[in-house]
This record gives sequence, C-alpha cells and structure tokens, in this order.
Amino acid sequence: MVEPNESSGLVRRAVGPGPVVRELWGTGSPATLTAAEARAVAAAVPSRRQEFAAGRACARAALEELGHPGWSLVPGPRREPRWPAGVVGSISHCPGLAVAVTARTVDTITIGVDVETDAPLPPGVAGDVMGTGEAAAVERLAALDAATPWSRLLFSAKESLYKAWYPLRQEWLGFDEAHVELSRDGTFRARILRAGTAPLPRELDGRWVRGNGILVTALVVPADVAR
Repeated sequence: MVEPNESSGLVRRAVGPGPVVRELWGTGSPATLTAAEARAVAAAVPSRRQEFAAGRACARAALEELGHPGWSLVPGPRREPRWPAGVVGSISHCPGLAVAVTARTVDTITIGVDVETDAPLPPGVAGDVMGTGEAAAVERLAALDAATPWSRLLFSAKESLYKAWYPLRQEWLGFDEAHVELSRDGTFRARILRAGTAPLPRELDGRWVRGNGILVTALVVPADVAR
C-alpha cells in the first residue's frame, strides 16, 4: 500500500484551496487501523475492512497535518467519522480510490466529498435519486454531452450534500429533500428543500471533476458564509 498523498489533484480541483486533501489509490490494509478502528469493523467482510482502512489512512494523514497525529476515527451511529474537536472533514471511497478532506472549524463550517466510478447509475436507481425536474435537466445535459454520466454525478452531489449536512444536524436528509442543478462547467448548486437548515444556508455551491475513471463532487462551506 502506498502512503496517502495528493498525487492526482482530482479531489483538490473539486475541493478548491484551503482544506487538507489526501488520496490513496489502490487497496487499504486493515493492519494500518488503530485498535479502536479495527474493533469497529471486526465483523465486516474483508472488502469492507480494506476500504475502511484506506479511508482511515487518508484521514489520519490529513489530520496529522492539522496537528492530530494518530487519531482514531471511530464511526458514529450512521457510520460517520468522529473528528477531533475543532476539525471537520469528509471521507469517501470507490473501487481503487479512497479520499479524505479535513479543515479547521475556524475556517470551515463543514465539508462533504464523494467519489464514484465514472459510469452510469445501475438501472432503477436513478428514479430513486432524482426528482422530476432533476430528471428533465439530466436529459437535457445528456443531449449535449452523452459521454458524461449525469445521473451518477447528481447522485454524487447529493451524497456530498448529505455528508456536509449530517455532522451539523445529526439527522437524515433524503434524496427527495434536496434539489441539485448540475452545470457543464464543473459546478453545481444544491438547494435544501426541508424546513430548518441552520447553520447551513439553504443553497450551497459545489464543484465536480471527472478524470482517471473517477467522478468527484465536493461541497465546502466556509466559516464566513452568509446565512
């Protein structure tokens, strides 16, 4: 296993300047987990333990840069990583890649990042993810650029939104409780449809990047964002 680094720059382009970014291409090793982390996935299948280890390796490398070496990222009730006080972050993985993004709370309210394989969503999944307006927009985008898997990008953007939402609210945000508008220029806007979004604004702007067979979406909410 190679050490987590920022070799591809894909995640950095989606996240933008500021937060610490670490990527690991390849397979994670459960031997790198701390004792507490290993206990959390002791009953999981080997593939799950490997992806968990890859994500945690990235997160520990990112946290070390922020002054928290050796931190055990034990998952919470919805498998969310528990970051040190004063730190926010997000972890994601797909086959062959794990990533972690972290920042200090004095600079950033929350972060959501998601990585996906650059391929269409499986049949039947898109209908569960997209509302009517979103589906129509995806059809228009596909007519202009059929090579980009727009439905998976929309799914990924909603995953990034949920990852940014949950640590602040500690409650579920369904696919039907957000509306995402994708743009061909590598940006998207996510609007939260449910009542009560504080401390997040109702609308958030994110970025997406495509390369090396991977899709990346990211939402970074700075501390000085207008409410």
